[in-house]
Order: sequence, then C-alpha cells, then structure tokens
Amino acid sequence: MADTLRGSLRPERTCYDVTFYELNVRLDTEQQSLSGSNKIVFKVLHDFKTLQIDLYANMNIDSIISGGQKLNFKREFNAVFVDMPGTMTAGKMGEMKVYYHGKPIIAKRPPWDGGFTWTKDNNGVFWLGVSCEGMGASLWWPNKDYLGDEPDSMRIICTVPNGLKCVSNGNEEKEVANADKTTTFYWKVSYPINNYNVTLNVGEYEHMSDIYVANDGDTLALDYYVMPYNLTKAKEQFKQVKPMLKCYEKYLGKYPFWNDGYALVETPYLGMEHQGAIAYGNKYKTGYDGHDYSRIGLTFDYIIIHESAHEWWGNSVSCFDLADMWIHESFGTYTESMYVDCMYGPDTALKYINAKKSSIGNRNTVVGKYGVNEEGDGDMYSKGSLFLNTLRFVVNDDPKWWSIIKGMCDTTFKFKNIGYDDVVNYFNQKTGMNLSPVFDQYLRHAAIPVLQYNLKKEKAHTYTFSYRWQTDNQLFSMPFFISISGGPEKQHITATENWQQMTITLKNPADLKIRDDLGYFDLAKTSH
Repeated sequence: MADTLRGSLRPERTCYDVTFYELNVRLDTEQQSLSGSNKIVFKVLHDFKTLQIDLYANMNIDSIISGGQKLNFKREFNAVFVDMPGTMTAGKMGEMKVYYHGKPIIAKRPPWDGGFTWTKDNNGVFWLGVSCEGMGASLWWPNKDYLGDEPDSMRIICTVPNGLKCVSNGNEEKEVANADKTTTFYWKVSYPINNYNVTLNVGEYEHMSDIYVANDGDTLALDYYVMPYNLTKAKEQFKQVKPMLKCYEKYLGKYPFWNDGYALVETPYLGMEHQGAIAYGNKYKTGYDGHDYSRIGLTFDYIIIHESAHEWWGNSVSCFDLADMWIHESFGTYTESMYVDCMYGPDTALKYINAKKSSIGNRNTVVGKYGVNEEGDGDMYSKGSLFLNTLRFVVNDDPKWWSIIKGMCDTTFKFKNIGYDDVVNYFNQKTGMNLSPVFDQYLRHAAIPVLQYNLKKEKAHTYTFSYRWQTDNQLFSMPFFISISGGPEKQHITATENWQQMTITLKNPADLKIRDDLGYFDLAKTSH
C-alpha cells in the first residue's frame, strides 16, 4: 500500500499541478537534523477538497498553513492528505506552506541506498551530501513526490553554521550572514526539476569558475565546488568537461539548463546527476573509482561523463513513472558511447558498447511495474545501451539515426516527462518502421532475441544459410548483418520468427561471420 500511495496517480494527486517550490531548511550539524518549511504553489486541475503530498513518516509535520489558516491533515505511511478550507476550483492557483522538522534517513550506501551523508573532510571539517534517487525526495522534504510532476522553477534556501558553504541547484542568488553565527544561502532553479535532483552539499568548499563557448558563440557558466586540498587535482581533472560538452552539443544539442549553468560539486559519495549541481565523488581518478570501467583501456573520468549525460537524459527528458527509469539510464549510458565516438572514433565506440555485454544478466525486465514506485532491472544501463546500438543498425542510416537522437532531447521531449509509449511512438514515426515488437522484446521481456541459424553445404563452395529469430514476441522482426571474407563489409538481412534461407558462396564456412557486434542478440546453431 505504501508503494502504491507513492507510485500511483490517485485523485488526490491528479487534482493539482505543482508550479513552484520554495524549500527553506536550517541544518543542525551536531544533531544531524533539520527544520524548516516548503511553500508549494500549484494550479488546480480538477475541483477538490483534499490533496496528497509526501513526507517520510520519520519526519515530523508541525503545521500546514494556507491563506493564514491552519489546515487539517492525516498521514498514511509516507503520504500526507491535506484538507483545504473549501473546494479548490479548477483553473485557480493555490498555495500552502508545510512546516516540518526531523532527522532524515542516513544513507547506508549512497547514492544507491540514499539519504543524508553526514561526515567530515580530510581536514576534519563538516561535510554533507544528500542523495535520494529511488528512495525519493520526500525522505527529507515535503513535496508531491511523483516523477511526473516537476515544478516549473524552485528556490532552495539553506542555513548552516558560519565557515560552511551550502551548494545547491541552479544559481546562487545571495548569502546572508545571521546574528546567530549562521549563514543562509539562497539558490534559484529557473527550469523544471525532478524532485530527486534537489540536493544540499555543505562543506568548506573552494569555488572555481570557467566558461564554455557553444558553436553559436553563446557562453555557458561552469562552476566547480571542491575541497580546498583538491583544488590542484580538480583543475586538471575537470579539463575533461569542455571537450565533453562539445561532443554532447554535437549529438544532443546545447546544454539544456543554459541559464542555470553547469556545475560539478565534490561529494563524499561517488556521484549523482543532480541538475545543475552534478555530484562528483570519483576522487579525481580515471575510470570508475580508479577501475577501468570501459573494459577496453579508456581512461576518462566515468562519473563526469555519465552523470553529465543525465542533464539531457533524466533531467531534461524525464520519465513519468519510476518504471520507465530506463529512459534516463539507457540513453544516459548510450551517450557514453557518443562521447567515445567523438573523442576516440567509431571503432573504439563500438568496442566500448560491446564490452558492456559481460555485465548483463537478462534475468528481469528493463521496464518496471507501473504505479507502485518500482524501477526495472539494473540491466537498464548496459542492456539499454546495447539495445539502442542495435536500433542504430536496424535503422541503418546514420544521418537519420543521429537526427532522431538529437531531436528527441533537443526539441521533441525537451523539459518534458514521458513514458514507454511516447518513446516507441516517436521512433516509429521518425523511422517509418514498426519497431514496437523490437522495443517490447528488449525492454518488456528478460530474454534477448536468439538468432537460430544453420549453414548447409550444397556443392563446392555453395551453401544454404538458414535463419530465424526465436523471441517471446511473436510479431518480432529485425534485420541483422553478415560479413563474408573477401566480400562486402556487411550485408543487411531481415529475419522474422519464420525460417528463411539464402544461398551464399564461401571458400570456407569460417569465412561467414554473423555480426553480433552490430546488434545485441544470442546465436544458436541448429540442425535445421
């Protein structure tokens, strides 16, 4: 029931659309607690008397005020049902302010098992990072904790002890010194933002700034907040940012949150795609915490490259339901290969994508269950990337393919929340193909397609090559490629669930290669 309350669109949620949050919190670094308020401004979509907001049950609501009047509310698990003073009328605007306090969940294994990371830096100075993807923003602040409803803009206000700096999303508006030896930091986000992207980073930060110049001459502010003892390392490591942004601009369009700037913020955990304040905790190492995540010897900083890709996929193009988190992670992971293609060439990019095969389990579906706050299998990263690479060769027209990818995040779905059907319909329309069975097989079934084939010698160098797909979806049809030594680089063959055959000429059976590097599928030789 708790998952349904969090994950479903009940009438108490569909009745209103959040347009603005103003979150104002004060941190008690000794008690590891916070207190404050969140102003929620919303548009009424349907007449209602009761609406639902969300806040974890371990956090205490002191009061909810609207129009100077204290509102009644009741709690059910982590959901809060608020009774308005009268009927809210469709088309009107509403506003309430939720006052609350408590000790947020402490992260056990951030960012995967999220919450607050209260720690100290190498100098023994207080250091805080917040990460809550999956677990939800309502673990630390009251909001409509549903991915499909993002505020159009937001202000984050954070008060901390003097000597510390709070870095949040968007642009810093001002700092105010208080009489009680605290400082209040005001940050403003001028774009829609996922609730789980809202973050606090508190520590003795050193600030570096730079600019990126786009192809059209426009300048993007680059801000880096790092531990003071890592300043020299950061200056060297973050040189990767500008070439990366140039590559992403080529494939995906300009950085989407241009007016808010791009930022990396050093964190005590590995990383997270917090919009306009990307969490960076890779310790200025190559790969993934010093390990060769590429598996092919590439040495770029994985956290910078992957988490930055989420500014396009996940932060700009966002899913409605957690079940479609694959939209964030599959496209985000595939974007890594775009970076590799841009920096190292297409052959290396193909090797990079295929090296991910060993990390895929194919035990559960990439798409999760809708309405219960459940994401799909972790295969959404690597399998999703390989699936998209497969689609590229199904389309078999690179100019068209890259225009489809760029159009998806630069125009069609920019700053929008979408779902599985939106993506499938978009690809069907743009390619002129019926790719629905292909999407269904890769994302809604655990198993990948199996290409069954047989090679039978007829006479001399003449062979009959038989083939078909074995899949869960009976309407599945997809091309694959073969190469023959001494012949064309590759031949494009469309296969279905039914056996088909063709005659080929080979000097040796080993001269035939089924190009499973250009598509993600299993091979099964049969006696057919």
